[in-house]
Amino acid sequence: MKLILVDQRHGHTKTIVLRGWLKGLFSLFLLIAPVALGYFGYQLAVSQNERMLTEESAQSWDRQIKMQSEQLADIREKSGQQLEALTLRLAMLQARLVRLDAVGERITTIANLDQGEFDFSQPVTIGGPGTGQTEAYSISTFVNAVDHLEHQLEDRQQQLEILESLISDRKIQSDVLISGRPVDRGWIASRFGQRPDPFTGRLTFHAGVDFTTGRAGADINTVAAGVVTWAGPRSGYGLMVEINHGNGFITRYAHSEKLFVEVGDIVKKGQNIALVGSTGRSTGPHVHFEVYKNGRVVDPAAYIHRTAR
Repeated sequence: MKLILVDQRHGHTKTIVLRGWLKGLFSLFLLIAPVALGYFGYQLAVSQNERMLTEESAQSWDRQIKMQSEQLADIREKSGQQLEALTLRLAMLQARLVRLDAVGERITTIANLDQGEFDFSQPVTIGGPGTGQTEAYSISTFVNAVDHLEHQLEDRQQQLEILESLISDRKIQSDVLISGRPVDRGWIASRFGQRPDPFTGRLTFHAGVDFTTGRAGADINTVAAGVVTWAGPRSGYGLMVEINHGNGFITRYAHSEKLFVEVGDIVKKGQNIALVGSTGRSTGPHVHFEVYKNGRVVDPAAYIHRTAR
């Protein structure tokens, strides 16, 4: 095998003759060199691609992690705000429930309902077998349920307040309505109108009704709520209590042994204001009961037998 070497600068050539094992070694080199160069080139390309893919993947993963962290922080912040809002709403609902309980207890008292019929201090007793599949509340379902409950509470509160107002008005009207007797026990000894005077025997006008109990010290009670306008001795009446009930009505309770109220006191219907006595122009223990309407004395009989509404 001959190798011809050419010198481009001077144009000279040189011939090298390969014989024996040099010839075989050179031939083997010519065969292996391209393969080796191709292999090393392939490995170099693969290593560069792997390096590029690894850096790009790491950067992509880093960006995704940061994005997910920001999304998670945003979700946590919104969840915290929603939880705070729900907590505030629940506190407001609890406050409304307390108000409803108070209104309900007042209505129960005013309406004179049986004790325990509507006990607002105890939880409502409910029950019954469950049917079908149970399902847990989702967030949206829970929020909708809270909204619905809030609207129901607002509606019930308005209804209860209106009902309380109506019952209170009726209670006030009933309290100021003159009805009943000033003593629990006793009988009518002298009625309203003309009668023989117990001291002179002459026919005179009796402006009230006398209730006698046969003994002194019995309770004298108001027949309606009002304000005390007189409490003390008065000519002919002895110790007397006068009460203004409004709407032009006044009642008087005379000949008392002892008084328990003073001028300006606000009294309730059925309140004990004095004790039966025999003070003033009296022949024995009794209570002289008068009713005035718009400044004129009227027969108390119509009010004594009236039923309280």
